[in-house]
Order: sequence, then C-alpha cells, then structure tokens
Amino acid sequence: MKQIEKVDKYEAEILQVIKTNNLFSIEDIFAFYSGCCKATFYNNKLNELDSLKRAIDDNKIKTKQSLKNKWYKSENPTLQLALYKSICTDEERKAISMNYQEVTGKDGKELNTTIIVQSQQAKEDDDKL
Repeated sequence: MKQIEKVDKYEAEILQVIKTNNLFSIEDIFAFYSGCCKATFYNNKLNELDSLKRAIDDNKIKTKQSLKNKWYKSENPTLQLALYKSICTDEERKAISMNYQEVTGKDGKELNTTIIVQSQQAKEDDDKL
C-alpha cells in the first residue's frame, strides 16, 4: 500500500473514532485508535489535517451546546449562573462579578510587564550585598 493510501486510510479510520467516541483533543485519539502509533500519526502530519481538527471542534461545539441546554432547563442557580457567564457580554460579567479588578497603566493603557527569572546563586549573591 502506498504512503498516500495509508494516510487516507488512517484519516478515515481516525475520523470515525473521533465521531464515535465524541473526542475533544488529538491526544484522546490514541486511547481509542490502535491503527497507528503516535510517532506514525505525527510523522505523517495527521495532526495538521483540517478534517480531524474540524471533527474535534464539532464535538466540542455540540457538547457545549448540549450542556448549555441542560443548564438552561435546570433549576440549579449555580448552573444558571454558569450559563449566564458563558453567554453574557464582558460588561455584564463585570457587573455580576464579586471580585473584578481591572489593571491598566497610565491613561488606561496596557501595562508593560517584565518577568525576571533569577537563579538561586544570583539570589544568594544579591542577598550578600
């Protein structure tokens, strides 16, 4: 079997596995599919196929919508709040938030941040000064 035919075969089989098992990530595939190993999967760049990405995204969207429908029908205030937070605007989210802090620089502009990583030896040297 030619390489292209193998890749097409893998793709078709993996698509079926994604749909049948409602998978949400590329890594989940390997728990359900034994037609090729991880190395073969990545060496053949199957992880870059739009068809596989689209199938996984479709599963995520369908599952999120299903959960939102359940939350909508629920009498549980926690679930109702979770639904509201997932569909509200940023302004509405800020209005209901119990702990919201907006951190900006001068005149509302973004802060310029610098992260400094210091080795233990450098820290000890600094402490001696």
